[in-house]
Amino acid sequence: MPVRAVAVTTTALLGVALTAPLSHARADEAAGDGPLVVAHRGASGYAPENTLAAVDRAAELGFRWVENDVQRTRDGELVVLHDESLARTTDVEEVFPDRSPWKVKDFTAAEIARLDAGSWFGSEYAGARVPTLEQYVNRVDHNHQKLLLELKSPGLYPGIERQTLKVLANEGWLDRRHVAGRLVVQSFDADSIRTVHELKPAVKTGFLGTPAVSELPAYAEFADQINPSHSSLSMSYVSSVHAFTGPHGRPLEVLTWTVNDAETARRVAGYEVDGIISNKPDVVRDAVD
Repeated sequence: MPVRAVAVTTTALLGVALTAPLSHARADEAAGDGPLVVAHRGASGYAPENTLAAVDRAAELGFRWVENDVQRTRDGELVVLHDESLARTTDVEEVFPDRSPWKVKDFTAAEIARLDAGSWFGSEYAGARVPTLEQYVNRVDHNHQKLLLELKSPGLYPGIERQTLKVLANEGWLDRRHVAGRLVVQSFDADSIRTVHELKPAVKTGFLGTPAVSELPAYAEFADQINPSHSSLSMSYVSSVHAFTGPHGRPLEVLTWTVNDAETARRVAGYEVDGIISNKPDVVRDAVD
């Protein structure tokens, strides 16, 4: 069934105005031969996760790559939020006390636009909003950053792959410049990533998880990256992943998550991973540099 578009004012969802463009972030991914460092949900160790403030904080710290999570509202708007429930990172329990368990899919975009998504993290972020996907990618573009976009729980949102690609196309993210080096779409759901690859083969994709080595040939048909938890990694596994060629003719990459301390960062860097995803990307950068 087609999704019904809903008009919501930008200022209501955004919560803050766009500032002048930030200076180009330092090329942390080009520093030596170390792994790429990705700011997880933005610089979520220093600002409320998945908000525009977290994107900006990552840029201020010098990080070109940010990761985010996408879900869908009851009326078909794509919004950027990690949990299936709004309870942990917004004031939804106060604003809508009778709507337990406060699932994203049970609220309209306008209702979500009313929520405070920053006060839980710190009073200085009071009034931050849950951004729409359009607002999020526009801020990433505004900051000259790059995007690792996760389709969150796609089984809850049939057709979210096609809808996400449509939003990306509408906002200019499927042109040659973005697709060539500024966008990766990932998910824990292999079928979802396969669908993205089939719908838009040019888009780089990643599978979140640690498939058995014997399964890697099948994943290499539709995924460019295998992105496991750091706790599941070994040097031999990373080497095995690198031995396969992905759908774009290059060796499969490994980006590992979520690494927030120097010791773990150095350990996984020693495995020759291609990237490290972190809430505190500056800590990881300092460790691997």
